[in-house]
Amino acid sequence: MVLWVILLCTLVSSLLGGLYVLGVFRRQRPSEPPLDKGTIPWLGYLLEFRRDSSGFLKRMQRKHGDVFTVLIGGYYFTFVMDPFCFGAIVKESRSKLDFRTIATQLVMQVFGYKPIEANHSVVHAASTKHLMGDGLTVLTQATMESFRKLLLFSLSSGEKRVWQEENLFHYCYNIVFRAGFLALYGTEPPRGAGNKEKAEEQDRLHSNQLFQEFRKYDRLFPRLAFAMLPPKDKREAERLKRHFWNMLSVKKLWQKDNISGWISDQDQLLAENGVPEYMRDRFMFMLLWASQGNTGPTSFWLLLYLLKHPEALKAVRDEVDKVLRESGQEVKLGSPPVTITRDMLNQTPLLDSALEETLRLVAAPMLIRAVLEDTSLRTSSGTEFTLRKGDRVALFPHISVQMNPEVHEEPHKFKYDRFVNPDGTKKDFYRNGKKLKFVNMPWGAGVSTCPGRFFATAEMKLFVFLMLSHFDLELVNEEEEIPAIDISRWGFGTMQPVRDVCFRYRPRF
Repeated sequence: MVLWVILLCTLVSSLLGGLYVLGVFRRQRPSEPPLDKGTIPWLGYLLEFRRDSSGFLKRMQRKHGDVFTVLIGGYYFTFVMDPFCFGAIVKESRSKLDFRTIATQLVMQVFGYKPIEANHSVVHAASTKHLMGDGLTVLTQATMESFRKLLLFSLSSGEKRVWQEENLFHYCYNIVFRAGFLALYGTEPPRGAGNKEKAEEQDRLHSNQLFQEFRKYDRLFPRLAFAMLPPKDKREAERLKRHFWNMLSVKKLWQKDNISGWISDQDQLLAENGVPEYMRDRFMFMLLWASQGNTGPTSFWLLLYLLKHPEALKAVRDEVDKVLRESGQEVKLGSPPVTITRDMLNQTPLLDSALEETLRLVAAPMLIRAVLEDTSLRTSSGTEFTLRKGDRVALFPHISVQMNPEVHEEPHKFKYDRFVNPDGTKKDFYRNGKKLKFVNMPWGAGVSTCPGRFFATAEMKLFVFLMLSHFDLELVNEEEEIPAIDISRWGFGTMQPVRDVCFRYRPRF
């Protein structure tokens, strides 16, 4: 009899525990945001959220207001859509709202890398030294050399001004990815005297091969992050991981010339902290995606928007030509190759604004924090909510500010000068008469701010600067519509198009 009682109690406990995990007993407490668990236990709104995150969040906002909690795949997410709350969330201490817990899970899931406690300080130290200030000047020069090797090497004195056709997305992603890769991870050393040209040809060949494999992985990335890959794609993702761990291994890395200090310093610091070599190989793969996964797609959108808006294209090109002239350089047949410096890139307020406007339209990261203890949150209307320990709090700035008509007039239109005043200074933005601090958040915020944002910006501006100064550009079909975005990539940085568009280019001289 006692045995049956024990078994019955065990069964009831297991059943109640299962129901708890499925979310059956969760109830909204008096001070908490509206709670919406959906109709499917545990899954909640996972399928709808995965299908179209933006559309789902807009629907929830209309239904519940600017702050609401939803069940998604066993986790309760409180989405905060009030931009005046963003500062309080991104500045909150790690003891209450923690970014690293979720980041650790993600990088293990998609790159096979297990971060150590010192990881954040390693990345921060190397990025501060090499991706800002004087370090950024050096890296910009290296990137300029890479673009010269990939983009300008064919502009010889005997070449005619013949139009060449390419798919714009593939072209931009390919060139920008390879230039960034060579600038960061180093170049092939010349094997003997007079073999510089052969080494450069090997760089072009190997970087292109790496890009082809990177695109395969990039297409799988969103579903891999959600752990929703079918068996065949999962096997392919594992194959690609192993490929990149091998190709970017630290053994091979240290055989290269011109390795950036950003890469070499981080590897040395990880080694000093006891990280084994095989795990440092995986870290190198993570850095590649983090540094090059969004710059190429953003460059595509920027060039496409300029090509679709002739007045913007003319204004930005005139600015580029003016900066070149003032540097004492010009692009013409027989002239020495131009060199674009970081100082020159700092003299382009219209290009800055056009890039910022592009990011406003197509950058859609999701900022997530784990709630480690009950935390109070006050909205701009004065309502106070409690974020519950064990939940997650999330920001989706693309809806809250970037496409908000109360912040940006006609938010769906591309206005190249939206972010700049007539005197070249940056413009301020307001909502309900109150100045906003966060009006565009492509780089995240707080502790999760992208440490490579200044290098990424320089890389994209350098590419567009060179394209506008060296080539005539036009769409093959002038009536080409701006393609729709791939909604499966909501939350993962810059969106990608559902289809490519064809453009043509030729030397301007």
